[in-house]
Amino acid sequence: IEAYARAPIHARVSGYLKSWKVDIGTPVKAGQLLAEIEAPDVEQQLLQAKADLASAEANAALASTTAKRWQSMLGSDSVSQQEVDEKNGDLDAKRALAKAARANVERLQATENFTRIVAPFDGVVTARETDVGALINGAGSGAELFVVSDTSRLRVYVNVPQSYATSIHAGSTASLDVPERAGKRYEAKVEAFSQSVNAATGTTLVQLSVDNAHGELMPGGYANVSFALPHDLDTLRIPASALIFDQAGLRVAAVDGDKVVFKPITIARDMGKTIEIATGLAAADRVIETPPDGVAAGDVVRIVDAAAPTGAPQKPA
Repeated sequence: IEAYARAPIHARVSGYLKSWKVDIGTPVKAGQLLAEIEAPDVEQQLLQAKADLASAEANAALASTTAKRWQSMLGSDSVSQQEVDEKNGDLDAKRALAKAARANVERLQATENFTRIVAPFDGVVTARETDVGALINGAGSGAELFVVSDTSRLRVYVNVPQSYATSIHAGSTASLDVPERAGKRYEAKVEAFSQSVNAATGTTLVQLSVDNAHGELMPGGYANVSFALPHDLDTLRIPASALIFDQAGLRVAAVDGDKVVFKPITIARDMGKTIEIATGLAAADRVIETPPDGVAAGDVVRIVDAAAPTGAPQKPA
């Protein structure tokens, strides 16, 4: 079982953890403050950037005034067109420097905002990996500080055998139970398939979703999932105890007349206590449910009368 959404929270700035506001198991809302990082170097960089912006804007304002004056003097032939063009070019350059300085201020303001660690969505804090005074590495390689998980709905991943995969479709329902809540079952719905078979296990990954509004299920837990699969009513089924697997392969012991015969079979579906047979048996065959060790082809069998009254002497098969 996994959370429907899970977000490890990392820092974007370096510094020391000033405080944390929530601990594990705390429900949080999107945008809620989780912790604050003290980063004085970022604050000083922002002050310097604001000073650079003020200087660049002052230079641009002066260049604008100068360009206007030279433009007005051009009409009286006091200055040349070349000089006016130079002043206008200087004005454009000063304005570009002011824009670059403003962008730098906005970048550092955005960086300063990252000193506040907030929840990305509504959920529960499922991990807290930091404490007050811890050195925070914001270079992208630092450890996660918190993990926020949306547990109101959960994803359940099941490895389904290839033989069953075609019987399960998106939108199909399944029942789910967990060890810690014995006797209680939850309804899950199939959402997606991996659309591939794992060559090592012969299974395909199926994703289901289950409602967890009451918080009874926990992400990371183990669950049993049962699918109600359609089956052919004409399919032959035998008890699993009737199977014999040895050097001759998979067989069952049947009774032909009054003697044992072995019949090789292939399995269509393993239902646990019962087995669906694909080939090898007919509906009229009589199968020995629990063949004893050492049974051999041709052994004579006497059938016990199951309808005999209680206490009547019976001869064992």
